[in-house]
Amino acid sequence: MSAATYLAYDYPLLSAFWTMLVFFLWIMWFVLLFRVVVDIFRDDDLSGWAKAGWLVFTILLPFLGVFVYVIARGKNMGRREIAQARAQQQAFDSYVRETAKGAGGPAGSVDQLARLSEIKARGDITDEEFRRAKELVLSGHNT
Repeated sequence: MSAATYLAYDYPLLSAFWTMLVFFLWIMWFVLLFRVVVDIFRDDDLSGWAKAGWLVFTILLPFLGVFVYVIARGKNMGRREIAQARAQQQAFDSYVRETAKGAGGPAGSVDQLARLSEIKARGDITDEEFRRAKELVLSGHNT
């Protein structure tokens, strides 16, 4: 028998399962470690010395440091992450609004045409006024 065949007999399925489990837990450990380090820097409530202390604690004694950090400050980790995600979403939304407003392109034209059709539906303008306003919007002379 070849060496590869012996390896198949010496390494049963349960050992492969345990190896995959240990590998998965190892990766999860690093994910947790990096999340804790990022949260240390993200937290505005901590002073610089407190951040340095937590960072040294998690680097010198990583298992104990992360364990203590998650117990002591883990409750607010999710809140800080959600607050950052909301702030990023609001910044993105305001950027999109400002960009769309500044472009004055098709989105602005569509909005103006929708407002014109609402005004016409209420009977505030005649068909002729609607037609002229629509031509102005479509030609790009929207003031």
